[in-house]
Formats: sequence, structure tokens, C-alpha cells
Amino acid sequence: METLIGLSPIILMFVVMWFFIIRPAQKRQKTTASMQSSLKRGDRIVTLGGLHALVDAVDDTTVFVTIADGTRLQFERAAITRVVE
Repeated sequence: METLIGLSPIILMFVVMWFFIIRPAQKRQKTTASMQSSLKRGDRIVTLGGLHALVDAVDDTTVFVTIADGTRLQFERAAITRVVE
């Protein structure tokens, strides 16, 4: 019984970490993965490096984008951080 009482602060700390750190990070990761899988032609996106572009074509693992002067670039889906409305 005393061992359980002695371990309760550690268990409580783990539960608090779960709800404030791990769980929100998992939700963000799931949301980002969903956004990356639903990319389509015509979406305005921002890459990990901060490049703003327009999606030109979508492949299984890559996304082709065009930038301001018509230059076409190829990025991995994981490099797309958000879709701009």
C-alpha cells in the first residue's frame, strides 16, 4: 500500500504529461497527415521552408507546385505544412 502511495506522484505526472504534451501532438500529427493526403490541384500551399506555391499536380509521394514566375518544383508530401485559404 505504501509503495502505491509513493508511486502516485510519478503516475500523476505521467497522466498530466499525456494530456498536455503527447495527446495534442498526436492530434496535430493526424491533422497534418490528413491535410497532406487530401492535397489537390489548385490548392495554395506553404512548404516547410516557407515557400508559397500553387499545387500543379499530385503524385503518390510527391507534389508538383508552381511558383510566381511559372517555375515548376517537386516536393515530398511531408514538406507541405499547410494549405492557405
